[in-house]
Amino acid sequence: MLINTKTTIKGLALYALTIGTLTVKAQTAPAGNLYEQSSEVAGTIIRYGQDMNAIHDFYSPYNVNDRAEEQYKQDVINSPEQRKRLIEVDNDYLKQLEQTDFNALSIYGKVDYILLKKRINFDLKDLKKEEGLYSQAAKYISFADEIYALEQKRRRGTFVDGEKVAGDLNKILKELKADTTAYRKLPSVDMPIAKVTKAALVGLKGRLKDFFGFYNKYDPSFTWWVPEPYKALDNALNRYSELAISKGKLNTSQKSDSSGIKGVPIGREELINQLQAEMIPYTPEELIKLANKEFAWCDKEMLKASQEMGFGSDWKKALEKVKNSYVPVGHQPELIVKLYNDALSFIKERDLITIPPLAEETWGMVMMSPQRQLVNPFFTGGKEISISYPTNTMQYEDRLMSMRGNNPYFSKGTVQHELIPGHNLQYFMNSRYKAYRQDFGTPFAVEGWALYWELLLYDKGFAKTPEERVGMLFWRMHRCARIIFSLNYHLGNWTPQQCIDFLVDRVGHEKANAEGEVRRSFEGGYSPLYQVAYLLGGLQLTELRKELVDSGKMTYKQFHDAAIKENLIPVEMLRATLTNQALTKDFTTSWKFYDFGTK
Repeated sequence: MLINTKTTIKGLALYALTIGTLTVKAQTAPAGNLYEQSSEVAGTIIRYGQDMNAIHDFYSPYNVNDRAEEQYKQDVINSPEQRKRLIEVDNDYLKQLEQTDFNALSIYGKVDYILLKKRINFDLKDLKKEEGLYSQAAKYISFADEIYALEQKRRRGTFVDGEKVAGDLNKILKELKADTTAYRKLPSVDMPIAKVTKAALVGLKGRLKDFFGFYNKYDPSFTWWVPEPYKALDNALNRYSELAISKGKLNTSQKSDSSGIKGVPIGREELINQLQAEMIPYTPEELIKLANKEFAWCDKEMLKASQEMGFGSDWKKALEKVKNSYVPVGHQPELIVKLYNDALSFIKERDLITIPPLAEETWGMVMMSPQRQLVNPFFTGGKEISISYPTNTMQYEDRLMSMRGNNPYFSKGTVQHELIPGHNLQYFMNSRYKAYRQDFGTPFAVEGWALYWELLLYDKGFAKTPEERVGMLFWRMHRCARIIFSLNYHLGNWTPQQCIDFLVDRVGHEKANAEGEVRRSFEGGYSPLYQVAYLLGGLQLTELRKELVDSGKMTYKQFHDAAIKENLIPVEMLRATLTNQALTKDFTTSWKFYDFGTK
């Protein structure tokens, strides 16, 4: 799993990537090298990102940090004015794209065009959804526009009358108290509306703080009149925001169970919409069939390994032996380093991908907190690997389950998933090649790439002993199970407890680890398709590799080097790039990457 997969384009010196402003000598920088970093549309993407950042920054409240040394932008819900400007900028860029001669673009430019258009339309949909929710919450915050008006004056330093401001704040406080009283009488509020109401109140609190901080101590009249009314209003906003969320009721079609996990199944229609948006042209039912087919293959492989270990068809006994191979507390970090070195040596010996020496030098490791381990029972990766292992504050059973769930054989196939050539190398390369594409990231590329390496290494014989095969197969079964339980849950077929039981009974998870996995899936803020993306993205890349490498068109190294330099784009767009596919400006997903025939 990758931490911080979405990076907003900030003020990097990316102008050098834009062909329109690039000054080079043709003989020293051939076009192929330029397309390694850019395209004809790259400049538009960079400007779009910077323009959206400018709107976000300008219309967000400034706050001073705790040391009163520097100001920073507070990330709060959009104000109506801010949202309107974001929508206008989005529509302006759609018009710019319409004026582009799509057919004159290179394949790199066409892919960027399609991805930018997709990104803008997604943003517009998101803003319209936020606008709808805010309009329903507006009746609970009748005073909001008066605070927004004060914020507007602060932006350009308009002189304000301190006595009048104090009176205005006192009036707003009375309105807020009336709204609070009315809200308190409500039996409940639909949870999405309650969340937006709280977010709006938190935003208003931040905007009011920005207004107050700008004038206070600098304007004598303001400083004499305003602090006490401001303090009273600030406290009232804080209390109201807590009340707002406390009234929230989760209206869900989820069937009640004993798990204590509360989520909201999104239904078949929304699943299909999200699959189309992720460029996956399959129905949920087809994907469950796919996962069951992959699971059946895993079952056969697991039985072979179990028999070699002397447990016959009782593969769970083989799994139990593997789980009990955990290293003593204090020794997990050195195990991680050993497993990393094993994987790296295997990859280098087969010349599978170019690994920059600096990437090898600069990956880091941290220990995961007990709190994070409740929802991330296994290690995660990115710039560093976060190691999940027991702490002295855990209960005995939790300690044992953490150690058993992170044993050497389970970890063998996943350390490289988190480090090199998985998420850490992604992090390294994505910041160096086509960095402007990072807002196009999708879990099907992020997690798919890391999972692809698990599949490839298994096929290449990385797991030499039956115990090592059991460890790697456990994770492959886990990825199959993720598709099955996630989609069944969102289709309304399964409860969270059924999902937990499935992971325990069918995959062999420790109970606490299974609970953490399901809780993370439905309460952790991940998109409904995030858990589905691992295996599907890996299978997409596997099929593309067969198309290009197994056919002899590219070597493994050429394929992997080319793929990772295209950044975190949908795999279907990577395929279009590497095969120079004919594309149209209104491209829709169509690539059927999975063979449902005999495996």
